[in-house]
Amino acid sequence: MSATTPHPAVSTDSPRPVRARLPFNTFGIAFGLSGLAGTWTATAGLGAPEGISDVLWVVAALAWIVTIVRYAAAGTRPRDVVADLRHPVLGPFAALVPVTGSLLSARLSVWLPTAGEVLVWSAFAVSAAFGGWFIAGMLVRPRDPGTLHGGYLLPTVAASLITSQSLATIGHPGAAKALFGAGILFWVLIGAMLLSRFTTGPEMPRPLLPTLAIFSAPPAVAGNAWWVITEGRPGTVHELLLGTMAALLLPHLFLIRAYVRLPFALGFWALTFTTAASATYGVRLLSLTGAPWRTPLSWVVVGVATAVIGAVAVRSLALVPFRRILSRRTAGRTTETASVTC
Repeated sequence: MSATTPHPAVSTDSPRPVRARLPFNTFGIAFGLSGLAGTWTATAGLGAPEGISDVLWVVAALAWIVTIVRYAAAGTRPRDVVADLRHPVLGPFAALVPVTGSLLSARLSVWLPTAGEVLVWSAFAVSAAFGGWFIAGMLVRPRDPGTLHGGYLLPTVAASLITSQSLATIGHPGAAKALFGAGILFWVLIGAMLLSRFTTGPEMPRPLLPTLAIFSAPPAVAGNAWWVITEGRPGTVHELLLGTMAALLLPHLFLIRAYVRLPFALGFWALTFTTAASATYGVRLLSLTGAPWRTPLSWVVVGVATAVIGAVAVRSLALVPFRRILSRRTAGRTTETASVTC
């Protein structure tokens, strides 16, 4: 049998297995890692090595790129993408694609100002388009209250506030303030809708419980944006946001037991950006106090955030089907060897 003749036991007519599309909440991995990179960037005033934050930014960028490629590699057709975007539970997480891109682009502007600025504006255009489309859909297509969760804050509140921070980073404070205002508006409107859903039911499905953390993220995200806009000047806005952040984070201390009892899934990455953003804002606010204990307390905050996100990352590795991947590769090599040698 020649090298080009297939092995009789190997079917050449069987269709290739279709690779399943990744759900949009998978982009929460890169989003959470970007948040942690931002936290370590904020520790520059504490004497932390700059290389740590740089490595985290690179890891976050790689996770973002790999997730995009992996999603596209599934042979996604336009109608499939639209179906994913319209998914009542996972659709809102699509906002994480441009939002994470905005964070990464703002950081890139430190080394490549022109490229970073172009990418920040590009991410803003995508975020604005998706946010407008998302709100239009909410206005004309009634939704089952059971599908609503904290992730509904991502296409508007998170997108507006994080883009505001990115625009301020590249030197556009006016545009940053405009988006900051839009983010606060949507926070009030959508936040009120979600609070009504949480308190009147139906009960939150257990897999969606970690998205409650997203509901508590806006004060810290807004605070970080305002910090960049005002170049770290103290003021009433920070005092108001600090009180609001504390009020929204406190309930999670009583939810830790519920989180621990949940079977681990990638949905736990919903906890990570809120953790990182709150730690970043906390470190920044502590730097304004001038108290002698601000540095050790700042390191405690950074340590807790790093431990939480690190634990989620380590647990996520256990979800990767290494044995299945290895067996597929082994089977593939066996098939290739058989077709060549027979």
